[in-house]
Amino acid sequence: MDAEEVTTSPWDGLPVCVAGLGVSGRAAARVLAARGARVTAVDARDGDEQRARAAELEERGVAVRLGDGETLPEGTGLVVTSPGWRPDAPLLAAAAAAGVEIIGEVELAWRLRPEDAAPWLAVTGTDGKTTVVRMLACMLTAAGHKALAVGNVGTPIVEAVAEEYDVLAVELSSYQLHWSSSLAPLAAAVLNIAPDHLDWHGSMDAYVAAKAKIFAPGTVAVYNADDDTSTALAERAGGARRRAGFTLRVPRPGELGVVEELLVDRAFTADPASEAAELAALADVRPFAPHNVANALAAAGLARAFGVPPEAVREGLRSFVPDPHRIQHVADVAGVAYVNDSKATQPHAAAASLAAYESIVWIAGGLLKGLDVDDLVRSCAGRLRGAVLMGRDRHRIAEALARHAADVPVVDVADTDTGAMDRVVTAAAGLARPGDTVLLAPVGASFDMFANYPARGDAFIAAVGRLAAGDPRAS
Repeated sequence: MDAEEVTTSPWDGLPVCVAGLGVSGRAAARVLAARGARVTAVDARDGDEQRARAAELEERGVAVRLGDGETLPEGTGLVVTSPGWRPDAPLLAAAAAAGVEIIGEVELAWRLRPEDAAPWLAVTGTDGKTTVVRMLACMLTAAGHKALAVGNVGTPIVEAVAEEYDVLAVELSSYQLHWSSSLAPLAAAVLNIAPDHLDWHGSMDAYVAAKAKIFAPGTVAVYNADDDTSTALAERAGGARRRAGFTLRVPRPGELGVVEELLVDRAFTADPASEAAELAALADVRPFAPHNVANALAAAGLARAFGVPPEAVREGLRSFVPDPHRIQHVADVAGVAYVNDSKATQPHAAAASLAAYESIVWIAGGLLKGLDVDDLVRSCAGRLRGAVLMGRDRHRIAEALARHAADVPVVDVADTDTGAMDRVVTAAAGLARPGDTVLLAPVGASFDMFANYPARGDAFIAAVGRLAAGDPRAS
């Protein structure tokens, strides 16, 4: 190759610190090293798992420092942080004080895109993000596009942008958006906003401000017309190319919504004032629940913004396979339905789950992370047949039930051993009557008793299975 043909990557020789050796951190380190950056990856932990990860990165030319996640490597010109690192972490605070730019993996991926890169259809919100991007990917695939769901799910986005796709369905958390500055999706949706991660962001205003970044100039803003904050963010997005709402009501021009048993579009038709397109039937939404209908409409809005035809929206919904632990029907036992929504780890998610059923024995508890549950209990009190409480903060839910649902019987399960879920499910079965739903919608995080919310959901599924089989452990 002639000298004049040699191109230099803007990353060549750039001293970059990658903070964290999780999935996104390792992917960022690999990609940057391949682009010629001088990468130092740091992690506060120094166990066998971290050492194995370090060895893999060192083979790719990445310097790795374990056991010290606080000291900024000397000479660092850019920090790429993993989503879990708080802005006040010592290393990040030192970088900010030194004037070193801090970005996240998502911002890095946006900057690494080739000129002919696939457009992004982005999704954020307190609840429903993963479901929406997976629904959206199904719709895009049904329309014949080579598409992939990325971001907080599946393939790390810094790796996906190097592949040849027609379009990417991108899930974005508030953490990822906080560390982003230049990304501009073709279309973006804010599903809903409720208090969450306030310990990380410092305030509700800061949390909302992070979410608002998704409505970048030139983006089609898809918003929840039934959510005041989502609507306000779209209205304030002055640079948005256009706005499209979604609602569980009959849609007005410029909205997608529900007419009788149908999902319809009055936003992306040739004449929204007088024309509606039938997208799908309510029966095509699985699992069926009001908040999941909203998820389907949000995904449809993004798909339609990309030009997906109505029949592909329907086909995509029909091919969508729901993730486990999200309003997952487990079994019917003695006329009682058992539903696993272990993913409902805060009040907004639990409220959506509770609203889907008429007569409920509620299994709740865990780590509430300082969130208030009074409004939740007040709103669902009329649906409760009974409640079974577990986990560290169960007393706070019990106090709210005493204030707002004093006639609802409550069983307190203080056990935290491996058999605790069997006792919880048995207690719930004792309160339930035929036609009721025993609903695991914990409203709290799982870490007081389980490794994570899937482990809690799996424990519930196993306990229900033993109950159905008459196993003595479930009695």
